[in-house]
Amino acid sequence: METYNRTDGFEGEKMISLPGEICDSFCKSTPAFNQFYITHIGYFPHARSHYIRRSNGCRDNILIYCLHGKGYCEIGEYRFDILPNQYLILPATSDVVTYGADSDEPWTIYWVHFTGPDIAAFNQSLGIGVHRGPVSLPLNNRGLSVWEEMYQCLTNGLNIDNLRHANLCLHHFIASFLYPEPASQQKDDRDHIEETIHYMENMVDSRITVETLAARLQLSSSHFSAIFRKATGMPPMDYFIQLKMQKACQLLYSDNMKVKEVAEAIGYEDPFYFSRQFKKHMKVSPLLYKEATKSISA
Repeated sequence: METYNRTDGFEGEKMISLPGEICDSFCKSTPAFNQFYITHIGYFPHARSHYIRRSNGCRDNILIYCLHGKGYCEIGEYRFDILPNQYLILPATSDVVTYGADSDEPWTIYWVHFTGPDIAAFNQSLGIGVHRGPVSLPLNNRGLSVWEEMYQCLTNGLNIDNLRHANLCLHHFIASFLYPEPASQQKDDRDHIEETIHYMENMVDSRITVETLAARLQLSSSHFSAIFRKATGMPPMDYFIQLKMQKACQLLYSDNMKVKEVAEAIGYEDPFYFSRQFKKHMKVSPLLYKEATKSISA
């Protein structure tokens, strides 16, 4: 039987609520953090039947980022639908607030409650009001990474250092939504990665370095490595080695080449080092791979 009006308890969820006395003690001991601070943080995957009604409003701001699925929010006289890759900041208010998941396509959301004695001034200065509604943005990997850092800090314990760390991250987290990476910059990054992969494919018989790849794009090695890993899920040199191993497999399968010749064809001077690399990635030696593919094609 389906459960209705659920506030939590979703399979795979993550959630931390900071006790009021912890927040009060933190503010007293660290007054510089009083502008705003985390009170609750959570992640609800595929949150079917998620529904919250706050009849007396909420003293916190609530940032909700919808990653997948759909949801809605009603605040005062306004109603908004919230779609994938949209976020909504509900301002601290005394108005009735209701929000929840779509019944057919329930949302997956990351969310944070934050407040402070100057939260009204913070909202006014940034134009955060009940009328603002959801905002679309490209996939916010930067914000998701910061959310994980905040959550991990708090799961490690609510001591003063972890609270300071998490609340410093909160500023970065909010900024990643209010000031997302420009779409033009994301397109430039994609173009850089596509061009680099094409270059790697053409240079699979050579030796290249991260510094060489970054210099071609007039980027620093650290920035190039970061955008490459973000796009492909692995460091540049790991990706290049994978390309080499794919080429080695093709040569071992289709050409009558010795292991030493295959090694030379993909830029390895030492056939023993090539064999170790091949076995590390393919879980079998080049000779056994060659014999296995021969038996398959026979």
